[in-house]
Amino acid sequence: MTVLGSGYVGLTAAALFAASGIKTYIVDPNQERLDTIRQGKSFFYEVGLDALISKAIKDGNLLPTQSYSESVAKSSLVFSAVGTPDNPDGSSNLTYVFAAAKEAMLYMPDGTVYVQKSTVPVGTGQKIIELFKTSTTRLSYVSNPEFLREGCALQDSLWFDRIVVGGTNQEALKRIMALYKHIHEARLQLQTLSDIKPPKQVRAESYITTSLPSAELIKVTSNAFLSLKISFANSIAKLADKVGADITEVMSAVGADTRINPAFFNAGRGYGGGCFPKDVSGLIAAGLEYGVAMPILEASQAVNASMPGYIIEKLQLACGKSLKGCKVAVLGLAFKADTSDVRRSPGIAIANKLAKSGALVTCYDPEAMSEAKLELLSTVKLMASAKEALEHAEAVVIATDWQEFKDITAQQYASLLKKGILVDAVNCFNAVVVRKTGIHYIGVGRS
Repeated sequence: MTVLGSGYVGLTAAALFAASGIKTYIVDPNQERLDTIRQGKSFFYEVGLDALISKAIKDGNLLPTQSYSESVAKSSLVFSAVGTPDNPDGSSNLTYVFAAAKEAMLYMPDGTVYVQKSTVPVGTGQKIIELFKTSTTRLSYVSNPEFLREGCALQDSLWFDRIVVGGTNQEALKRIMALYKHIHEARLQLQTLSDIKPPKQVRAESYITTSLPSAELIKVTSNAFLSLKISFANSIAKLADKVGADITEVMSAVGADTRINPAFFNAGRGYGGGCFPKDVSGLIAAGLEYGVAMPILEASQAVNASMPGYIIEKLQLACGKSLKGCKVAVLGLAFKADTSDVRRSPGIAIANKLAKSGALVTCYDPEAMSEAKLELLSTVKLMASAKEALEHAEAVVIATDWQEFKDITAQQYASLLKKGILVDAVNCFNAVVVRKTGIHYIGVGRS
């Protein structure tokens, strides 16, 4: 088989396929990425992934290449996992999606199943099917959206909620389902190799077959709904700050309702990453294309965009003056813990906004330093450790809940901070414990 694109989705899928014993080509035009993979490593941080890549490379089952003719021509299954960046208007840029399909069509053997794993707007698959009709070979198209969370992608792959495939060719759908059942059967081997632990809660592990348009809508709808939960929690957090309630108590009790579920009710600096912001804007754009307004999603975007500024306002109020000249440490630049991904990172947004306000900003992240450097203002200083970032700082903003930052005790923060101000932008600390040390603790919705 062949996987087109060695990004987060493509490399994770290819590593799983190859480590389970399936000869898998991974195609990417970026030679630097391919060279890293050939060395048995991922070019981004994801727990357990390097072990799978290393094993697959050594066994000769993972074959990095730039060539479609070398890979696609020898494959009966071709997975497309190329990038779908935003256009300026928020719609999805499908340049890479259609370019990959056109190039692959030149080499795919008769009977090949082309599987779309990239998140694409509804209607994209039908356009590719029309393109394939011009081929002299018989080709099938299947939509197979991914539901992986960065930082626990292998766990989500080995113990999944659902596998979704959509299309009209029933035989093609069965072939893709059989592939995932093969991965499921190899789970113990893959778990041992990657040292990934099972989730604490049992998952449904459902195999779901749908129409093509439904499969395309499922992924973006799931992410849009989760973004709504985050923005809803942040809206209530702002009210909690005004009335003296604790948002963690509020949303814990609300989430205890089995009709609601507590997941993604964590108030804080808002969502980021390569999926939620893009999928929300893409769904809004798709609605506009078909004449359907999405005001609830637009509200989610607005609330999310407001959170970094809201947090900085709380810090400025605590300082009692302009932030100009105030030394502030920002811990956490990845958009979430256990990943190096900094796309649309709230931590970077906070650091840059602080720098623009005149603050002297020092930053540290365990895995995202090199990626973050490209996104940060030149006045922001990157430090080699959390301790160095905190040195002589008057205040600290915990912007990502890395375990390393949570392991620093409240007393240690108190001894390092000149003004003793700790801004918990992800609500990961026990406010009562921290305040007992004399620290001025600032949470989101925890006043």
